[in-house]
Amino acid sequence: MRVGVSVAVLLATLVLTVTAEEEISLDEGVLVLTKGNFKKATEDNEFILVEFYAPWCGHCKALAPEYVKAAAKLTELESAIKLGKVDATEETELAEEHGVRGYPTLKFFRSGKAVDYNGGRQAEEIVNWLLKKTGPPAKAIASVDEAKALIDEKPVVIIGFFKDQESDGAKQFLAAAAATDDHPFGITSEDAVFKEYEVEGEGIILFKDFDEGKNKYEGELTEEDITKFVSANSLPLVVDFNHETASKIFGGEIKSHLLIFLSKEAGHYDAHLEACINAAKSFKGQVLFVTINTDEDDHARILEFFGMKKEEVPGLRIIKLEEDMAKYKPDTYDLSESGLTTFVQKFLDGKLKQHLLSQDLPEDWDKEPVKVLVASNFDEVAFSKDKNVLVEFYAPWCGHCKQLAPIYDQLGEKFKDDDSIVIGKMDATVNELEHTKIQSFPTIKLYKKDTNEVVEYNGERTLDGMSKFLETGGVYGQAAPEDMEDEEEEDEEGDVPAKDEL
Repeated sequence: MRVGVSVAVLLATLVLTVTAEEEISLDEGVLVLTKGNFKKATEDNEFILVEFYAPWCGHCKALAPEYVKAAAKLTELESAIKLGKVDATEETELAEEHGVRGYPTLKFFRSGKAVDYNGGRQAEEIVNWLLKKTGPPAKAIASVDEAKALIDEKPVVIIGFFKDQESDGAKQFLAAAAATDDHPFGITSEDAVFKEYEVEGEGIILFKDFDEGKNKYEGELTEEDITKFVSANSLPLVVDFNHETASKIFGGEIKSHLLIFLSKEAGHYDAHLEACINAAKSFKGQVLFVTINTDEDDHARILEFFGMKKEEVPGLRIIKLEEDMAKYKPDTYDLSESGLTTFVQKFLDGKLKQHLLSQDLPEDWDKEPVKVLVASNFDEVAFSKDKNVLVEFYAPWCGHCKQLAPIYDQLGEKFKDDDSIVIGKMDATVNELEHTKIQSFPTIKLYKKDTNEVVEYNGERTLDGMSKFLETGGVYGQAAPEDMEDEEEEDEEGDVPAKDEL
């Protein structure tokens, strides 16, 4: 036994491992991280933002130049904050360790401890978020002029009034400020500022340039309650949906939204906005009222998503954003204050049934080799105990669905005489199922005979690939669980996440 050689090999391996751990390369100012150097990077740098990405991911490609700009800006500012990136398709262990389930996932490490990044994706937004996370959570205010200057900076500003900034209340306020990224916070102990804003004892005021102008906090001084107060009061009672407000609407703390579809050209805003504002006052912090101008071309797909036609405007829907979106439709479109109040209260009381879209069943639905499924006949066909049923869930406007169509028709032709196999398709933009939520288009699922087990296909979209999937009973090309949950939008014509339609 050549012990000396074995020991030499072992020592060489250890040396190489140590060397690998110490080497961190830079790509356009961004640290390139691997399993071998990740721990060192997060330990040696007090502040580091890490992007877990996939090279093929469209969102990652869009983020890449902004991420590089943000790294350059931080260098220019001589900041200690570093940006890093991990190719999660190569560093699968590392991605799994940090709970990465979609791309890009960004995590901010402070002295080795990680929190999720929830800021914007533009370079300036990334830098501002990081600077706030690493700087004081609230700006110190020493005079009335400083308070007024801060209030004038942004549409929403929160100021804490604490004579003792080491008190429990002040600490809870600062914790809420540190956890809130959207708005600037200030803190003061100056008597003149207290007097200017009529504050006695400890207090918090949210200043805003809309609705009532300001809100005084009256709850318990806890981080959770202060955060909820800021969230509930920092958006207008009725928010108009657009590119600027979309992330605040759908990324906010309030997950139940009343969507009010109006046409500015038809005068609906003038006719109904006051009633909407009055009704919204009763549900502040519970349900967010959102107006959507259907005259905008960009908003046409939102109507389509809800199965609505322009003739239905003005119209209403309630959505509840949880793991999947639940939708609710009123019996009538009553946009009076009382009508809106009644609809929303019924929703909060749990008296509304989810609204699921469904097409009428075509008379000739089973005429062609590829059977047409709608919500009303889906269960009867797909959950047949004596047939394997392959279903493509598609969107008519999806580029990849259009590319797949002729191949899928060939698949139907190939198996049309096989009594144990059914090839079907369903337009998932106008048909919804309680038991199956579609995350992206196209999605292909096999409903297996006997067991009704559902297996998703993730192989190549070819006649040969899908044939093998059927012939192996869903073994060849089946999707891994994480693949089924996290699909990314690649480009304009690519697979589009159904849940991100809005």
